[in-house]
Amino acid sequence: MVDVPHPDHFFRLQSIRDQLIGYKQSHAGIIHAITGSMDSKILVASTQSERHPDLSVYLSEPPDSEDVWSIWIPAIVVEVVSPSSSHRDYHEKPEDYLEFGVEEYWIIDAHKQQMTSLQRWRGRWKPRIVKATGKYTTRHLPGFSLDLNRVIGKR
Repeated sequence: MVDVPHPDHFFRLQSIRDQLIGYKQSHAGIIHAITGSMDSKILVASTQSERHPDLSVYLSEPPDSEDVWSIWIPAIVVEVVSPSSSHRDYHEKPEDYLEFGVEEYWIIDAHKQQMTSLQRWRGRWKPRIVKATGKYTTRHLPGFSLDLNRVIGKR
């Protein structure tokens, strides 16, 4: 059983989702779907388990297959760090997402006042830190800029 996250967790996720939805609406045809933790899953073969990212961004349509969750790969997954999830978010999930084929993994950490973006590079993660006052761009979403101040800036 998983605890219900603190309301701050929800509001941070909502801010990210709002920015992604705004981009999706103004840039038709780039993002196919933005899913929450209960809407999709990532199957991890090596541990025979699954992950449910806080948000997943799919750039392609789902494959026409009964086995959709083992082959439909999100380009970007997002986790908002909670005190109880910090170790998993930073140390366990990156390898699972890399193994599955995810291109980018965003770790949003209000306590550290930063976002860590892990970008796939030569079969490994290449980290990039962006402070809460910054903006983050990604090659996967041309013209998109995530305003981190809206997500994790001081309230």
